[in-house]
Amino acid sequence: MTRTHQHTSRPRQGGHHGHDRHREHSDGGQAEILELDAEVLAEHTAAITGWLPLTGEPRQIVDLGCGTGVGAFALLDRFPDAYVTAVDSSAGHLQILREKARARGVEEHVRTVQADLDGARWPDLGTPDLVWASAAMHHMADPDRALRSVHELLAPGGLFAVVELAGFPRFLPADAPENRPGLEERAHAAIDSLHAERVPHRGADWGPMLTAAGFAVEGERTLAVAVEGERSEAIGRYALSSLQRIRGAAAPALSPEDLTALDELLDSDSPRSLLRHEELAVRTERTVWAARRT
Repeated sequence: MTRTHQHTSRPRQGGHHGHDRHREHSDGGQAEILELDAEVLAEHTAAITGWLPLTGEPRQIVDLGCGTGVGAFALLDRFPDAYVTAVDSSAGHLQILREKARARGVEEHVRTVQADLDGARWPDLGTPDLVWASAAMHHMADPDRALRSVHELLAPGGLFAVVELAGFPRFLPADAPENRPGLEERAHAAIDSLHAERVPHRGADWGPMLTAAGFAVEGERTLAVAVEGERSEAIGRYALSSLQRIRGAAAPALSPEDLTALDELLDSDSPRSLLRHEELAVRTERTVWAARRT
């Protein structure tokens, strides 16, 4: 699951039941965005792990919908003596995560588990002190049941961190591009109904749901994300990959003029390519809820 905040399809849990080339292409395309997401938002992820109201250093961590390991490795950076069980439905994502663990020399601290967390029974994930779920919970078919499962999974006094994005990141200012101002917002509006159908819990307030599942919510924090394009070459690739995915879903609802302008933005050789845009940036918000099993 990874997860991630790409919402043009159900990515990480319950969305990988096919066995054809389309699945492999989908996994590979999402993996690229997850890796770019990790690079671009690394400081913000570290800020979230540093904020968590832990009572001590966790020894056992479970990363639900781990994707290619953004959260798992951020947590190991902070807690190098911990052991992480990384759970995802994508075999491809888990393979990338294992390769990264070996490259980092932490393979003995990482266990991967392929599982569909929408299933009625979860695999044995141990008794963790900390459960982390980033851009994952809103993809669950039955989030209330998933929250109760996490509550049962955690050790008494353990912490559950739910991290969600306010929405798909924006990359251009509202008056861009100059030939079709507001194009990016119209593209997002074009797929809003698709989002509402496929990921109805996107943007949910997880506080009341966590309380209903038996947790004590000890903190909630929203971080504004604003990473300017000149800070990282990866932002251009991140924007290109992200908007290409949006284009596929939004195309039927866009006007011919908007579609032409969007294709110009996505054409790296075009003088109007977004890679040439001076105000290219990543703008969104991330909210984290910290809830304890009392």
